[in-house]
Amino acid sequence: MITKLALKNFTVFDELEIDFSPKINVIIGANGTGKTHLLKAAYGLCAGSTLLNNKKDVDKEDLEAGITLKMLRIFMPLDEKLGKMHHTGASENGHLKAQLLLPNKEEAYVNTSFHYNSKVLAIQDRLNYEKYQAKPVFIPTKEVLSFMKGFTSLYEKYDLSFDQTYQDICLLLDLPKLRQEKLHEKSTWAMREIENICGGRFIFYGGGKVTFKTGKIEYSANVIAEGFRKAGMLSRLLETGAIQPGESGPLFWDEPESNMHPKLMDLFVKILLELSRNGQQVIIATHGYVLLKWFDLLQDKSQADHVRFHALYRDADSNEIKVESADDYRQINENAISETFSRLYDEDINKAFEDIIRRCC
Repeated sequence: MITKLALKNFTVFDELEIDFSPKINVIIGANGTGKTHLLKAAYGLCAGSTLLNNKKDVDKEDLEAGITLKMLRIFMPLDEKLGKMHHTGASENGHLKAQLLLPNKEEAYVNTSFHYNSKVLAIQDRLNYEKYQAKPVFIPTKEVLSFMKGFTSLYEKYDLSFDQTYQDICLLLDLPKLRQEKLHEKSTWAMREIENICGGRFIFYGGGKVTFKTGKIEYSANVIAEGFRKAGMLSRLLETGAIQPGESGPLFWDEPESNMHPKLMDLFVKILLELSRNGQQVIIATHGYVLLKWFDLLQDKSQADHVRFHALYRDADSNEIKVESADDYRQINENAISETFSRLYDEDINKAFEDIIRRCC
C-alpha cells in the first residue's frame, strides 16, 4: 500500500503532502485543484517498481527510465516532455516521493526529482523500492468496455488521445479469470451483487470482445447502460484477480460516479468497504455528494472501517493548492461538495418561501 505522497513543483502543485489511510481514501475538491493529477502521480510511483519485475538485476537507470516513461504516458504532457510537468514559474526542482508499505510491514520509499529541461525523473534516494511488487489498479473516468476491442493493439502502434491508464485497464480486463478456488470470498460476493443489480453479467471472450448475457440472451456491451458497464469493469477486475484483497496494490478510481445513477452508489460503497476490510486499499477522487454521503453513512466502526477524506482547495492568499484531511467529512472546512449542495438547498428553500409569499399576496 501507499502511506504517503509528497509533491513539490509538480503540475498544479507548489508543495503538497498527503497521508493515506490503509483502507478508504476519498479525495474531493473543485475542478482544477489536481485530484486526477494526485491519483496519477501516486499510481505511477506505485507501478514504477513493477514495470521491471521480469529483470533479474534492476539498476537505478532502469528504474528511472521505467518511471519516466510511465509518467509521460499517463500524464501526456505537451510535446511528451517531462519538463512540461514542472510547476509553472517555479525555479526549484520538482519532486515526487511515495512512501510504501510491503506485505511484511517493511517500509519502502522512492524519492524522485526533475527540472524543466530534465530528460528523466531522477531517483534521489530509495529504500526497498524494488521489493514493492503489489500491482496497483487505476480505473479511469470513462468506462472502456464499449471500445476495448482492438484498443490495446491500436494504442501500441498509434499516437492516440488516451493516456496509458486506459491501456493498463484494458490489459487487466483481458486477463483470464482466476480459478474459482483462488477467488477471494468477498470477490465472489461482490461479483454476485453486481450481476444481480445489472440483471446479467458481462462475458469476456478475449481480444477485447465483450458481451452482456442475461438469461439465455446475449447482447453487445455497447447497448448496455454506461453505469452497468462501469459495474462490469469492477466485477471483471475481481474475477481476474487484478483486484485481490490483501494481495493487490492500491485501487485508484477517478470519479466512479461519472455517468452512474445514484441508485447504484450504495452498492459500490458497500463493495469497496468490504474489500477494504479484507486488506484492499482504495483511493478515489469524486465530485459526487451521494457517493461521499454513502461512505459517511455506511462505514462501520465496529468493523474497523476507516474512511479518510482529503479536500483539495486553492488557498485564497497564496493561490497554492492545499489539502485538508479528516476522518469525518463534516470536519472539513474546505468542502466544495457540501458547500454546493448547501447553497442549492438554501436556494430551494428561498424559492419555496417566495412562492408562498406570492400566493398569499
